[in-house]
Order: sequence, then structure tokens, then C-alpha cells
Amino acid sequence: MGSTEVATKPHAVCIPLPVQSHMKAMLKFAKLLHHRGFHITFVNTEFNHKRFLKSLGPNSLDGLPDFRFEAFPDSLPDSNEDTTQDGTLLCESIRNIFLAPLHALLAKLNNDAIETSSNPPMTCIVSDGLMSTFTITAVEKIGAPIVLFYTIAACSFMGIKQFRAVVEKGLAPLNY
Repeated sequence: MGSTEVATKPHAVCIPLPVQSHMKAMLKFAKLLHHRGFHITFVNTEFNHKRFLKSLGPNSLDGLPDFRFEAFPDSLPDSNEDTTQDGTLLCESIRNIFLAPLHALLAKLNNDAIETSSNPPMTCIVSDGLMSTFTITAVEKIGAPIVLFYTIAACSFMGIKQFRAVVEKGLAPLNY
């Protein structure tokens, strides 16, 4: 692939909420974008990046030069890679700590695009909609456009959307 082709290829940076179902949905979306000609950088926490490597093998994330994985620290205490991280601690970390490491990673990606011809500059950020608070702030500093992608299942979305009506009709909470 020539440097002219790399420079003109759109580059989406995909940032999922660091829990399995959200990462899985974002990865599927990233693959669709890649199939349509995008250069993809899939961003994960170091914890989840290690889990990918453990479950799929040490070279599993190698291969496509225009689909790469990057990781940043989640600042949580080490935990068993075979279990889910503590949800409360993860939410606190997302709210209070993720901004600085994510901003540093985005700045690094921008610098890499300037210094090397193998990676195109970021053309957009695709963030999980549940991470919008800090991703929008990080992207404003970089100046790239952002798209919020809500990765929850349609069933979950409809449950949330209809919850008020269910309560008003007396169908919830359930009384035994």
C-alpha cells in the first residue's frame, strides 16, 4: 500500500465501554468499517487487551496493517484476567481517570500519523455512547469529529425506553 493511499484512507478510532458485550459490538462495527475501506484503531484498556491476547493467543491481534489495537491503563488494581472487573470501580475510573490516558493515546496516534507514512491521520472517533462524557472532552482537545455509537442490544434499548410506561401501568416492580 503506497503512502498516498494510506494518507487518503479514512481512519476511525473505535473506543468501546470496557465491558465484554460493548467491546464485542464495537469490534463488529469496526470490522464493518474496515470492510468499507477504513483504517481502524481499536482502543481497549490494558486489562481487556491482555484478555484478548490470553483467549486468542499472543499473535492474535497481529496481521492487518490497517486494523490495529491500542491500549491504555484503566488504573484499577490488578485482578484475575478470567473474571470481570469490579463494575463500581470501573465506573469510577471511567469518570475520573480515563480522560488523561485516552487524550495521551489520541495525541500519540496523531503524532504517529505525522511522523510515519504507514498510519493515516484520524478522521473520526467512534465512541461508545455510554462513554460520551470523557470521550467528547478528549476529542475536543484533538479536534477530530466524534460519533457516538450506542452498543446496547435492541432488547435492552426498548426495555429502557419503555420502562416508565411499564411502571405507570403497574407492571413493575413485580409484587409477589
